[in-house]
Amino acid sequence: MKKEENHPVESRNIPPTALVIFGVTGDLTKRKLLPALYQLQAENRLPEPLHVIGFARRPWDDRQLKDELSAGIREFAREKPAKQEFIEQLLENSHYVQSDFQNPAGYSQLLHYLDEKSYRKVIFYLATPPDEYISIIQNLSVCRDYAYQKDGIRIVVEKPYGRDLATAEELEKSLHNCFSEEQIYRIDHYLGKETVQNILVFRFANGIFEPLWNNHYIDHVQITVAETVGVGSRAGYFDKSGVIRDVFANHMLQLITLTAMEAPYAFNESSVRDEKLKVMRSFRPMRGESALVNTVRGQYAAGKMGNQEIKGYLQEERVAAGSTTETYLAAKVFIDNWRWAGVPFYIRSGKLLPVRETEITIQFKQVPLSLFNWRNMAGEAPNVLVLRLQPDEGINLTLGAKKPGPINQIAPVKMEFCYQDAFGAEPPEAYERLLLDCIQGDQTLFTRTDEVVEQWRFVSDILNSWESNPVDKLPQYLPGSWGPPEAETFIQRDNRRWFKSS
Repeated sequence: MKKEENHPVESRNIPPTALVIFGVTGDLTKRKLLPALYQLQAENRLPEPLHVIGFARRPWDDRQLKDELSAGIREFAREKPAKQEFIEQLLENSHYVQSDFQNPAGYSQLLHYLDEKSYRKVIFYLATPPDEYISIIQNLSVCRDYAYQKDGIRIVVEKPYGRDLATAEELEKSLHNCFSEEQIYRIDHYLGKETVQNILVFRFANGIFEPLWNNHYIDHVQITVAETVGVGSRAGYFDKSGVIRDVFANHMLQLITLTAMEAPYAFNESSVRDEKLKVMRSFRPMRGESALVNTVRGQYAAGKMGNQEIKGYLQEERVAAGSTTETYLAAKVFIDNWRWAGVPFYIRSGKLLPVRETEITIQFKQVPLSLFNWRNMAGEAPNVLVLRLQPDEGINLTLGAKKPGPINQIAPVKMEFCYQDAFGAEPPEAYERLLLDCIQGDQTLFTRTDEVVEQWRFVSDILNSWESNPVDKLPQYLPGSWGPPEAETFIQRDNRRWFKSS
């Protein structure tokens, strides 16, 4: 999906780039951003020297910043052990600015430092809680003159982009008051996963499946994002968000668009995102009774998972008493266009489910006639294509084949592609690709403002319907199960069942 291949960089005789990380003391920086930058440094993939500048409240100095970031790299680097020489190269020119996010003096100090160093390019990265975004963006207005003098000013915003349509539009307004759309990189790390990008390659680089990728041959699609952990230390944030804001409104809708979109005229930021937007605008609205009928919510109860005793969601610290925030969500989404009319997309996501996995399952229609009265052991529709996005990245296709022996029996068999077996290595981390794309100015794998608005327009209808029809308690499910019993009834009423790969 790149305009050109990323070849290792041979020359460093160009001015450096500054990566300013707001919230540099947080987990995202430690676990994801710096390990990804380290990997790019170790592979000589950074196209220009990079200076990491941290901005946060803690009373650190430059030395402590380097020590903390070095420790994070050594703990979370994809390839271990991390080499000290590459850590030193990456952090050689790191700098720390101590300030509250609301304090204009800190931003003036930052601007003075940027001007003093005359950076070729400056990337502002918001790695803070979402509540801080607007304050940071408004304070970055002191960098307005700097931004207009330089060609390389960019800002990276982590999801969630608001809590509903109104707050998303407020955030977008604040962003555009200081930055142009070409400077804004809204990051959804799912889009940086190699296996997610492989969805488009699988569809559009192979002549076998694309002719079948429509309502004539596909019965339905299932998308599963399952986690084996509970809310843990994120309980305070999660109770205000739930699965619908945390996963559904971004990751899952993006996976639907990539699965359903038409072929772009080219693999660039405008054409790919144009096609994704068309899918979003084709979502059948879910308002009022439709939202209630086509969604199922649940909460995990107290129980045992393996040898571990699990507290119920309502017993978690910082969860409001009597909360009706969902830890499980299933929904049925329709795309009203010619390719997908009548094909349901069943999506589900939850905490404390049996396995950690993200999968897209394409269920093809059954043959029109079962010949010769053969005994079918492959199920009602034997042809299933599964795109495994994590953790065992790969693709498998289930076919019906004759089982050996004198009795005519059809049994399911699998054709399988495993990423690690085929390429000899695990795929790189999503942030490696996304950070490199941001530095190079490629927005293809980032979300555009009109996508954000359409996502929240669709999701806000569901949220409003839930709020207009409140419930006292959500259905409960045991840790290690596949959600509440209502989720099984939900799909069974359409004479279908959830696909379980394990």
